[in-house]
Amino acid sequence: PEEACPYLPGRLSRYRAFRSDVMPPRLYHQLMDVGFRRSGDVFYQPVCKGCRACVPLRVPVPEFAASKSQRRVWRRNLDLEMTVGAPSVSEEKFELYRRYAESWHGRDGETVEDYERFLVVSPVSTVEFSYRDGAGRLLAVGICDVSEQALSSVYFYFDPEEKARSLGTFGAMAEISFAASRGIPFYYLGYWVEGCEAMCYKSRFRPFQVLQTDGKWI
Repeated sequence: PEEACPYLPGRLSRYRAFRSDVMPPRLYHQLMDVGFRRSGDVFYQPVCKGCRACVPLRVPVPEFAASKSQRRVWRRNLDLEMTVGAPSVSEEKFELYRRYAESWHGRDGETVEDYERFLVVSPVSTVEFSYRDGAGRLLAVGICDVSEQALSSVYFYFDPEEKARSLGTFGAMAEISFAASRGIPFYYLGYWVEGCEAMCYKSRFRPFQVLQTDGKWI
């Protein structure tokens, strides 16, 4: 059913979706290339009446060139240690996620079960990036799906008290660097919505490509 659009005021959104216990990497990539995204075991695509504002955006990894401000963010966070592993739930990660969801998005009442369904359950190959400071304190976590042709950002959350670090920007750059080190040609950032402030950051990673309604990336 239609519901209030989470990106643009005064509009209604609608999705079509399906669940899957397992998804072959090649098929998953084909789905992303027609505008599908993943949340837990659900694959979804916006099909809003009279609106195609949700535009899939990706960065060609070998061509990525950080801006001056992005390079400053990178240097600001060089004290962090990044580890990569399989997604898992822990009290430490859930507490960080809960504080982020409440502070950044105004969502309260999140449960461990919600977290697990959203960020741990996955029918595709998925990795979790954890970022810690010199004292070992967890500051941010990123979840990405991995295939031969793409690294797809699923979600990123961070300590709201560390806003000055611009951890979202740093995390995206770290994920692009991870893709480059493994010869993965594209980094998918999900939907870009022109006019939505929360989505503007995605177009700052350049050069980027957007998926047209005819199925072509330009």
